[in-house]
Amino acid sequence: MRSTFAGLNTLVRGINANQLSENTVGHNISNANTEGYSRQSVNLAAVDARKEASLYGNVLVGQGVDSTSLTRARDVYADRQYWSENSTSAYYTSRQKEYDKIESIFNDTTLENIQNSIQDFYKAWSSLSANASDSSTRITVVEKGKVFADRIHTAAQKMQEQIDANYKDMELNITRINDYTDQIVQLNKSIMSTEATGGMANDLRDQRDLLIDKLSSFVNVNIYEDSNGMYSVVSNGVSLVNGVNKLTLELSDPIANDTYGINDYTVLLKESGIAYQPTNGTLKAQMDQIEEDKAYIDYLAKMSAFMLTTFNHQHQQGIGIDSAACTATYGTEDFDDTSPTYGEITDSGNKVVTAAGTDLTGTSGVNFYGAADVIYTWDEATQTVTATKYSAGWHMVVSTYEKEEAGLINYYSKATVKENTGSTQTAETLKAIDIIKALELNAQLTAENGQNLVAARTWGTTTTSVDPTTHVATDLGTHVAEANGSGDGTNAVDLSTLFNMNQENTQIDFIAKQFTGNQQTGTDRRSMGTISLEAYYNQRMTALGSDAETMDSKVKAQNEVLVQVEEWRESVSGVNWNEELTNMIMFQQGYSACSRCLTTMDEMLDKLINGTGTVGR
Repeated sequence: MRSTFAGLNTLVRGINANQLSENTVGHNISNANTEGYSRQSVNLAAVDARKEASLYGNVLVGQGVDSTSLTRARDVYADRQYWSENSTSAYYTSRQKEYDKIESIFNDTTLENIQNSIQDFYKAWSSLSANASDSSTRITVVEKGKVFADRIHTAAQKMQEQIDANYKDMELNITRINDYTDQIVQLNKSIMSTEATGGMANDLRDQRDLLIDKLSSFVNVNIYEDSNGMYSVVSNGVSLVNGVNKLTLELSDPIANDTYGINDYTVLLKESGIAYQPTNGTLKAQMDQIEEDKAYIDYLAKMSAFMLTTFNHQHQQGIGIDSAACTATYGTEDFDDTSPTYGEITDSGNKVVTAAGTDLTGTSGVNFYGAADVIYTWDEATQTVTATKYSAGWHMVVSTYEKEEAGLINYYSKATVKENTGSTQTAETLKAIDIIKALELNAQLTAENGQNLVAARTWGTTTTSVDPTTHVATDLGTHVAEANGSGDGTNAVDLSTLFNMNQENTQIDFIAKQFTGNQQTGTDRRSMGTISLEAYYNQRMTALGSDAETMDSKVKAQNEVLVQVEEWRESVSGVNWNEELTNMIMFQQGYSACSRCLTTMDEMLDKLINGTGTVGR
């Protein structure tokens, strides 16, 4: 037979269930703006019915409601999608910021930039070609050459600083990553102990998932949950967190990188010393950014190498207007410039003189950039510059060549480097940053009256010449080398073509390959390929602008994807004010109804207990 007071228990359960649900609504509303909070709800279920006897047999009588669990609204698939997209978004955003910094270094919208210095340097040479003997024009060439070198140095230094800044940021980010993994381990322990007695540690799980959200912005993560509710965090095959255990990231000791003049670092797993390589996120972006920064130092190095090699080689072809005795000598050869192979130039040992047989003045074979006693050559295979120092210097050997054009024979003279007697050679290999550092004006040009060493004029030929052996003026009926006058600007014209003309459109190819650099072979290449200095720089800046624009587009597109995923997660886990207020009213009414019913039942029992059997008293 059913207990007289059974109905009271049923209503008390209802009151408790509605009260717990109302408390949960209050918890949701209170945390509506809490970062990482997931909406919670009480799961209610009817209590098992009780068998009671009736006229026609047993009946099942309900005993009310009970709260089976309190769970949070969470979609694991939305979380995994968010962690993946968040890593990608952080990667693109970090790369975008880096491109902005590089663009500020190579900002061509201001006058203080490399592009402007190239153009000014070109204009100075063009002006010198028309005013070769003008001292102020020569000084301008020297000054503009110095400005160009300084701009290259400044850009390279800023790129080095950018690399150092990236490594410092990496160190800070590694500290954050380790802090997040430490907290995840502690939360794993707390969740396991809390849920061991039943129930869900919802708030602790929210805190842990928020840490995963933050961690995913630094590295790519895959999350696995075990039967005890603990997370394992795996990144590119490395278990950063495994339940109550974790691995610690750290930067290695500095590794000297002489190529770029910096210290490199590797991200290591502290416990094993093995290198860790993320595949996405901010940490991966910073690693890629460092390589990108090094590439721009390489670009600057190739421009510097071009000036040290090809530009210097052409400058060596010219002659200054200073009063020093010219050391150039006559040379002979066994080929003309149409030969498919290059022969060996023979030094006669006789100094070049004027047509009148007098001593020639004007220094030749001078470097415009670099050391005065070093010949610079480009090594295409190793992408380096070989700096060969001549202990006793060198002189130029000048030979006359013939070239048939339209049935006419034209004659011209070119020079090649020849080491002086007793000179020894010491070679040094220059890599990226050393090439850039070597791009300094030849100290001879910055000395007093050094502008007169600027080689604007070049070698010509004469038919009324001198006997190269006796130096006596005579008409040999042949062509021999002769220095053009001080007003000649032919070499200045040739040098100016290096700024804006491709190799196939200049006369420098034949000169730089055969007649300079200690008689190089015809297979030598320019450091920048066949394009001009300005074209190479513009090509790199166009690529930079294109890369930056592409990254901007990727950031925008990825942000749109991330917003969609966030909205997906928010639709599941977020607190909806309207929904919570509706639930509040519903549970309030449920609580009131149960209380009203309990009051009614109490009145019935009171009548039964206190009013029954009073007749006859």
